[in-house]
Amino acid sequence: MRALSPRPSCIIADWMYPWTAGVAKSLGIPRLFFHGPSCFFSLCDLQGANHGLHERIAAGGDEDKHSVPGEPVPVTVTRATTPGFLNHPATEVLRDAAMEAMRTADGFVVNTFLDLEAQFVACYEAALGKPVWVVGPLSLCNRDAESTASRGKTAAAGRQQAITAWLDGQVPGSVVFVSFGSIARKLPRQLVEVGHGLEDSGRPFLWVVKEAEAAAPEVREWLEALEARTAGRGLVVRGWAPQLAVLSHRAVGGFVTHCGWNSLLESIAHGVPVATWPHFADQFLNERLVVDVLGVGVPIGVTAPVMIFDDENMPVGREDVARAVAALMGGGAEADERRRKAKEYGEKAHRAMERGSSYENLTQLIESFRQRGGKQG
Repeated sequence: MRALSPRPSCIIADWMYPWTAGVAKSLGIPRLFFHGPSCFFSLCDLQGANHGLHERIAAGGDEDKHSVPGEPVPVTVTRATTPGFLNHPATEVLRDAAMEAMRTADGFVVNTFLDLEAQFVACYEAALGKPVWVVGPLSLCNRDAESTASRGKTAAAGRQQAITAWLDGQVPGSVVFVSFGSIARKLPRQLVEVGHGLEDSGRPFLWVVKEAEAAAPEVREWLEALEARTAGRGLVVRGWAPQLAVLSHRAVGGFVTHCGWNSLLESIAHGVPVATWPHFADQFLNERLVVDVLGVGVPIGVTAPVMIFDDENMPVGREDVARAVAALMGGGAEADERRRKAKEYGEKAHRAMERGSSYENLTQLIESFRQRGGKQG
């Protein structure tokens, strides 16, 4: 960085790079902290650390519900859903370093928008005592069809065309999209329950199954049989799918998601309500945000996290999947209100990025550091 000309005027680093604090200090330049999850989660994580929540839970005995202090709304967690990344004892040193790097940053960048999380942004800024720039939803920077379809993937055009052609043949708002992100893996027993639940729901579905999940011969055969039984109503995509293009399609009316913040924010930005199936890390608190605070989600009923590559300890039956899909995609006052709220948040998300709060925040952030340079050390 010292060899660069002009000298960088700012470093933006995320949670996993606490060592950048020393680099910024040695160069005499400011450092901004970027954290991938929601502001709601980040505030819970910070307040939990500030008020000894982890220690209280560890010493809690039989008590299994704990309030997160310093929140503008009531937030309760369990031992299993304690906020934070790197909560395992083996990662405490890295977690402590990351928390210190967060507290000593000169400011914060969050992928969200004010109309979605204004009260949590204000509380987060007050708790940190530093400026917080909210600049999202960043997914809306993918404006043209090619970037929306590829999202950094090459050779995606053919798959995008096939998926779009199938969606074009469906009734607007009728398809439930099902995807659990890039990390969590469904083992065969759970995969079968998901498939049967989608079949039993009677709704059109587009289901993304990872190539590793479908690799076993018995799983391939089962998936082929499912596709034959649901031909025309269901589409199983093996491997990567163009999520932004799917969520922005008029045929999609709901999203069964693992509650990763990128996926949730992409769904909200396109006005699509969600059925929530959190797996680990920030996802349980993200679920509380979209279900309890924003009112755009239906919980599938999971209460405990799982290992990234092992979902055997998180039993979700086909009846749970069918129930959540029916609630998400059905009629009635509650479902209509979820759809109304999701659409309203989607409209606000676009306004924030076009010339609204997120556009202005990013402009101010750039201007704040544009003229700053590091010392010549």
